[in-house]
Amino acid sequence: MSRFVASLLSESALAALSRLDPERAHDWGLAGLRLVKPLYRTPAVPATLAVQCLGLKFAHPLGLAAGFDKNGDYLDALGALGFGHIELGTVTPRPQPGNPKPRMFRIRAADALVNRMGFNNKGVEHLLTRLATSRYRGIRGVSIGKNADTPIEQAEADYVLCLRKVYAQADYVAVNVSSPNTARLRELQGRDGLERILSALLEERRRLKERYIKHVPLLVKIAPNLDTEQITLLAATLRSAGVEGVIATNTSTDLELLGPDWPEAHRGGLSGAPVHALSVAVIARLRAELGTKFPIIGVGGIMDAAHAVGTLEAGATLIQVYTGFAYRGQRLVREILDALIARSPRSR
Repeated sequence: MSRFVASLLSESALAALSRLDPERAHDWGLAGLRLVKPLYRTPAVPATLAVQCLGLKFAHPLGLAAGFDKNGDYLDALGALGFGHIELGTVTPRPQPGNPKPRMFRIRAADALVNRMGFNNKGVEHLLTRLATSRYRGIRGVSIGKNADTPIEQAEADYVLCLRKVYAQADYVAVNVSSPNTARLRELQGRDGLERILSALLEERRRLKERYIKHVPLLVKIAPNLDTEQITLLAATLRSAGVEGVIATNTSTDLELLGPDWPEAHRGGLSGAPVHALSVAVIARLRAELGTKFPIIGVGGIMDAAHAVGTLEAGATLIQVYTGFAYRGQRLVREILDALIARSPRSR
């Protein structure tokens, strides 16, 4: 009965929240999770869904993407919904408010969102307090970035500081160089910028590994708006740098996917169904470039089970949801897990 009541609360809450401003709906929805958390029972999944990669054991491939819980305030409540891993952040060294509001726009007809949040977060110290008190036993990733007022030429200092702070408590760290909402950040995806950032991070990790006797994998999160040559160069940089994985992809700047008349005042990063094909194409190309064993976390436009399976079949090792979860809640989690169970070897 408790799961049934939770389902009803979730359905009615999503309907009510859809009538609010998108950012307010997001905040209220997260706060509401704390009220219904006792009614949820984490879905049971068979051991056949477990994924061993990055030196970690994931209970199953499905996780929650960075950006949904930037500060770790709702980690336990979100974990109760059944995610095998949750990526927190993007977090920066110092708290920052992000870009001016309004900065999130719902496009229901396209199953999409446009946001220009700008790494709004409470700072890395706040996140650390949340991680320290969390009871979530899934894999905990942390996405790190730079403060908006840090010059791009000094960005590595912010990334290194964040890595140093979260190292002891994170299971993996994602290096976010692909958000379109922090000025000039995507310049760091180029070979020179990426090599500079990763060189500093890998040197710091060497010291932290000796200090904590713990190896924390580093992944790089990339944009979907990359051509074949850019993906080839990026893959070569990832291989030579020695990072353990890649997250593909972040939001898209191609708002033409919504039609030619999208207003200039509502520009930002596009997520949801329109970017699914872009994301899958990047994942497939990365898999061709990186070989069969290099971990790829696939994220972008996963709105239903078919999208989830398609992302895995394109070459993703693990998958993450964001916009689909914002629209559909735990129903999407359950639908994807059911589909993964149905296609697992023991179910056939």
